[in-house]
Amino acid sequence: MPDDEPTAAARPGPTGRGRRGAAVTLSDVAREAGVSLATASRAINGSATRTVRPDLQERVLEAAARLRYSPDANAQAMARGRTSSVGLVVHDIADPYFAAIAAGVTRAADRMGLTVTLTSTQHDPAREPAHVELLRRQRARAVVVCGGRRDDEAANAAMRSALAEFRRAGGSVALVSQPLLGVSTVVIDNTGGAHALARALHGRGYRRFGVLAGPADHLTARDRVRGLLTALTGLGCPPHPDAVVASAFTRDGGQDAMGRLLDRGPAVDVVVAVNDVMALGALAAARERRVRVPRQVGVAGFDDIPTLRDVTPSLSTVHVPLVDIGEAATQLALGPAGPEPRLLHVAGSVVLRDSTPGPGAVS
Repeated sequence: MPDDEPTAAARPGPTGRGRRGAAVTLSDVAREAGVSLATASRAINGSATRTVRPDLQERVLEAAARLRYSPDANAQAMARGRTSSVGLVVHDIADPYFAAIAAGVTRAADRMGLTVTLTSTQHDPAREPAHVELLRRQRARAVVVCGGRRDDEAANAAMRSALAEFRRAGGSVALVSQPLLGVSTVVIDNTGGAHALARALHGRGYRRFGVLAGPADHLTARDRVRGLLTALTGLGCPPHPDAVVASAFTRDGGQDAMGRLLDRGPAVDVVVAVNDVMALGALAAARERRVRVPRQVGVAGFDDIPTLRDVTPSLSTVHVPLVDIGEAATQLALGPAGPEPRLLHVAGSVVLRDSTPGPGAVS
């Protein structure tokens, strides 16, 4: 409903002045423009339910410019029902995987004139709903949640509830994850990428595979292990059961798993970690035990995080367009809502580098 003309009681006041010696207030702007305080607020801060006639809005904005009035961001958020912020929830901002996706989210938000509020769960799934609730209370316009789900229905149900509440409050949501929570999701083809990596390494002559598998209940890790084992079984060289080592889905987890594999496991000629930071930990464990990579054992990862450009030997991996995924997730979150959640499937591509030249290729 548009506001009417100002009444006789709201005539323009003295031009170019607020209160002497004090910051200019919205009341000063209303007096200067000759409108009610409510009309001035709607003209500057916006409103979820009322509009201001164009001529009145122009009068208010001109008065605000003359008085050099600075709008209050919190007041604008309250009036409009939403802030200009996009929330981003990740598991660990120190992990280059999440940092790259965050770069894409920030890039897309910046193009839309929005800012990004970043929160980290520190790999604790129980903290995710609390972060979403905090963003709801802060009236974030949208939230992007990034990270693989766990095989934990109670935790997933709590997250579904938090996201549903966020949406009921007027916000929008997108995930980079498995499509389990009933919202629009960017879905990485983890199984297909791992399957292709196994076949590519087999094509280089590797037959004795070790797998650093991540946690048994982590669905991204599980999908990637499934892709590796399915491909290797089909190729006639399934890994020895002792060569598949579970650990944390982190750099330290990879270092620990590689150490255990080298100390106690069967002989292997290549080790595949289910993400790149685990592969970096595996390289550290190999150095500690004076195992030469790639001369004695090849190492490969998954994701193609940006920091790999500084690793020697250069690491074979599955390239995933992480920055592009961050942008796409932001666009999903902020795009027009449809009757059903939208799914965007993203495939990876195998990149073979110096860490896996093939057995016997390095003298």
